[in-house]
Amino acid sequence: MYIEKISSVLTTLWGTIVQSGYAAFIPFGIALLVAVVLGPVLIPWLHKLKFGQQILEDGPKWHQKKSGTPTMGGIMFIAGVTVAMAVALSVRYNLQLLMMLLISLGFGAIGFIDDYVKVVKKRNLGLTASQKFLLQVLLAAVYVFVLNLTGNLNTEIIIPFYSKTISLPWWVYIPFVLLVVTATVNAVNLTDGIDGLAGSITAVVALFFAAAAFLMQNESTVFFGLAVAGGCVGFLFFNKYPAKVFMGDTGSLFLGGAVSVMAVGMGMPLILVIVGFVYLFEALSVILQVASFKLTGKRIFKMSPIHHHFEMCSWKERKIVLVFTLVTVMLCVVGFLAAVPFWGDASGGTEAFLQMHQIIDI
Repeated sequence: MYIEKISSVLTTLWGTIVQSGYAAFIPFGIALLVAVVLGPVLIPWLHKLKFGQQILEDGPKWHQKKSGTPTMGGIMFIAGVTVAMAVALSVRYNLQLLMMLLISLGFGAIGFIDDYVKVVKKRNLGLTASQKFLLQVLLAAVYVFVLNLTGNLNTEIIIPFYSKTISLPWWVYIPFVLLVVTATVNAVNLTDGIDGLAGSITAVVALFFAAAAFLMQNESTVFFGLAVAGGCVGFLFFNKYPAKVFMGDTGSLFLGGAVSVMAVGMGMPLILVIVGFVYLFEALSVILQVASFKLTGKRIFKMSPIHHHFEMCSWKERKIVLVFTLVTVMLCVVGFLAAVPFWGDASGGTEAFLQMHQIIDI
């Protein structure tokens, strides 16, 4: 029975992509193209403004050679996603799509302020931890409030490997969502520590949520997920090792916000724990390292976040990015299998996506 469900889901997904032709890739292509075109313009401009990243002295010593590399490069994929979503919204207005974009842009704005403080005010740490956390919680609260105000607040959550959802009481669900959003945003931010890592992992995760959204007939998340993935791929042309530009907190907080609103909007925060485990592991490595040192005076890892530990173990940056990305791909397969019992017969997804295709053709 389980194998039959998997076969049904895969057949429907592939068949609809074939039938929809180019339509499935429009948001991806627009975001990718904008990022690629913007790169050669933005990078020299950031150089001219001297918006270079100052590398922390407590990081790997060989990272010091990256000092001065332009930051705030996340503007590339933010612009790409924004243009792609503007096109989608011009074809047909969708409140959920607009909300996902605006909340993600809000987190990007927090990151922009943090980057600005770093490069202009010459404070390497940017905003204080309490300032960033307060702004993130406030924005997450605005997201929940707007969901409730517009009647889109759905307290049902998909349980991995289970065919039914559970409905949380609002007084549990709201704090839970605040935790998921702020934790995801900060975890993605910690993942952005070596060239190409956060962009590669997020491209894979975004594609997963786009596929999941298609099967759940959630067209807004299909478009948004594809656009985020396309923007990340376009950015990687300039951010792969050796990076010509860093995304900065401007980019990493935007991506964290984008991933979290996709997961929450589809009732998949527990699935996010699976597909986004690399994010989680990066954050946990920092928490465990700090806790261990304070309690015992000893460190668990050679350095945290965990990607720096592997660097200290003589892994090259390219190897770390490749391994972490492949792990994420495998975890997305596990996440897919975890959601199959809930999706069941996905035949309705074909009709929904073909309707989107017809709208685009018009």
